[in-house]
Amino acid sequence: MTSYQSPSEAVTTEEAITNPEVIDELIEMSKDINHVEVIENVINSVSQEGTAMENHPSEGGYLWKFSYGSVEVFVQLTGTSGEDTITVWSSVLKLPAKDEPKLMRQLLEMNCSSTFEARFGIIENQVVVISARQLEELSAGEVSRLITIVATIADNNNESLKAEFN
Repeated sequence: MTSYQSPSEAVTTEEAITNPEVIDELIEMSKDINHVEVIENVINSVSQEGTAMENHPSEGGYLWKFSYGSVEVFVQLTGTSGEDTITVWSSVLKLPAKDEPKLMRQLLEMNCSSTFEARFGIIENQVVVISARQLEELSAGEVSRLITIVATIADNNNESLKAEFN
């Protein structure tokens, strides 16, 4: 059994799950995360050198774009409060496409079997891989996972989808 070391005492995992003080402490620790810094660190570690760009849209928040393999990945942060959201997306195929019923069925099947926290969707006549989460209680590891999952799924699927449906 693993242990969690709280400032006051060592607590086993089983005790931590049922101990409201430990849960409150973990939640408090996640509030201290600088999500902008975490996002920038993740992008710097996964992006192709020299491709990362940052923008501060006039409506507020942050927007990053970077290349990962054969795709461009976008990360949008609406702000830094717990109620704000992080959205990560990457385009994999422009629409219209040939045999769209087959494409839609394939994307739905992939949504059920291979997209983890991400999903395929359609934005402005483009098939995208997308994931969005509210910042409340979102850890640095979860931020990294969201960005990595979207980038990897998009990169692993865009060329085969284009070959079959363009």
